[in-house]
Parts: sequence; C-alpha cells; structure tokens
Amino acid sequence: MESKQYSTPDASTLGRSQYETGTEQRSRLLLIENDPDDARRAREAFETVATETEIEVATDGAAALEFLRERVEESERIPDLVLLALDLPEVDGFEFLENVRDDADLVQLPVLVLSDSSASSDVHESYERAANAYLSKPSDPDEFETVASAIDRFWLRRVSLPPHGF
Repeated sequence: MESKQYSTPDASTLGRSQYETGTEQRSRLLLIENDPDDARRAREAFETVATETEIEVATDGAAALEFLRERVEESERIPDLVLLALDLPEVDGFEFLENVRDDADLVQLPVLVLSDSSASSDVHESYERAANAYLSKPSDPDEFETVASAIDRFWLRRVSLPPHGF
C-alpha cells in the first residue's frame, strides 16, 4: 500500500468524503475483517468502483481501535468510512461500535456493518450501538462488486460526510 500526503479540505469541499492527493481524489476506508478471503474479495471489489479508494485492513476490533486512536493522536487523517464485520476476535464488532461511539474524536465516523449474519438480533443490536447501516455480506464472491459499487455510489459519492479535523 502506497503512502500519500493528504491535504485538508478547504471550505468549498467540506462535507465531501474524498481528499485530494495532487490532482486525484481518493477515499479512505477501514475494513475490519478477520476472514482473509473476504478481505481480499472486498479489496478487489473496491478496485472496480469509480472512486479511487485506499483500504486499510484490520483483522480484529482491538487492532482497528488502536489504528484509529493512533491516527487521532498523531493528527493524521482517519478513514472516511469503516466496513465492520461483527464476528471478530478480541474486540467484536459490537464492542468496536460501542468504543467508537463513546470516543469524542471518532463518534461521527460512519460505520457500516458488513456481516454474513441475517439474525434480526444482530441487525437490531448493530443499530442500537449506532451503526450507520447493516449490509449482508454476499454469499457469492462475485457479488462483492455489487456491494462495493452500492457503497461507492451512495456513501462515497452521494452522502456528505462530516469533515475530520485533521
């Protein structure tokens, strides 16, 4: 993964989910997924969307929280969006949501649950802990592109996301 300097958006671009790197715009996502095959499929799917997307991957909620807190402490840009699996080691998806929503620096970070569970209790608990959306993880690997495209069209190109102060 290449390293780039990200400029702070000016007043005319506040609320946009993309940050300029030279003349290109790129969105940053944090994928929290412990299944390496699903992480690979998600990364490959986002390579096909219109928005240039940089994806960081954490394999558990504890590593993801550490990643985000380091970004805040070092005044580095945090991701525009988090894609969160629920079934994670150490800190599961529900605990991750709770921690993010209790952190003043991260509370506005959009978190989309991407889970293979269709249990209504998981959907309910995700929204109770302030997930921004609950998406079913595709059972067909080729369907990852459809999900990535929908996320791109709505979350990365249509929604005005809160600017991060870094």
